[in-house]
Amino acid sequence: MPTHRSFSPRYTTKKRARPRFTMEAFYLAIIGAGVAGYLGVEAAGAGCTIKGNVSIGSHERIYHLPGQEYYEKTNISPQYGERWFCSEAEARAAGWRRARR
Repeated sequence: MPTHRSFSPRYTTKKRARPRFTMEAFYLAIIGAGVAGYLGVEAAGAGCTIKGNVSIGSHERIYHLPGQEYYEKTNISPQYGERWFCSEAEARAAGWRRARR
């Protein structure tokens, strides 16, 4: 009879390091991204000043430049497909037209 126990070679007495990515961190990242997306819509477009608006009645995609008549009144709602653009060329390439006023 052996005088000592024999363990599997895979057995170790060292404590395992805690994983770097836990489910708690995952959930916090998801919640944080949602809050930033919901509240920080205008902050996300801080460097881009052209507002891409979708018309309610005709569903036409129109972009507004700073200084135009309805620029200040236009709100960007991403849930309706509205977004910010950094240049007129970018807006036109995405299929949007310039506001007439």
